[in-house]
Amino acid sequence: MQKIQCEILGLSSSPSTGGAYAILLKEVNGNRRLPIIIGAFEAQAIALEIEGIKPPRPLTHDLLKQVTDNLGATITEVVIDELRENTFYAKIILEVSALTNEIDARPSDAIALAVRAQAPIYVSETVMEVAAFIPSEDGDKEESEEAESEKKEEKIPSTRQAKIAALQNKLREAIDAEEYERAARIRDDIQRLTSNN
Repeated sequence: MQKIQCEILGLSSSPSTGGAYAILLKEVNGNRRLPIIIGAFEAQAIALEIEGIKPPRPLTHDLLKQVTDNLGATITEVVIDELRENTFYAKIILEVSALTNEIDARPSDAIALAVRAQAPIYVSETVMEVAAFIPSEDGDKEESEEAESEKKEEKIPSTRQAKIAALQNKLREAIDAEEYERAARIRDDIQRLTSNN
């Protein structure tokens, strides 16, 4: 499996996601971004660690990190390796006495542990191809450009490649506007089109 190293670009919430948050991963040696919808608890656990805030009592992810340390294990990396039926899957890679173990996990839990262990975060190339996007070069658009964009969106692309390209543009716009629920729906549409090959 080819994997791409990523870093956390940001965390955000959107009222339209019903209390869910989005974590945005960026590939280290590239421009692609990968948004993943996560729960509020996991978002808080990641944000606290990134900000260096230590709660008075260990949170679940702190406890898991302490357990792995006390058992002599090292979290070497986490990998978001699959996207099935619009759900991301991840693995936590542990090393214990020179043996490597893989543990299935939700991406949010894997990332929360990775930030505590200072372990690298990877995403498989196949997941990046399906769910990642490249942000537009200019985040701020003038009204005339928006009007032109809306006119273009009204036209129905005739080929599958054109439809995918149009959806990728809409995905970039949704992410730039921090509309992560809309972005997730568009990502799903892109996945459906690409899986019909």
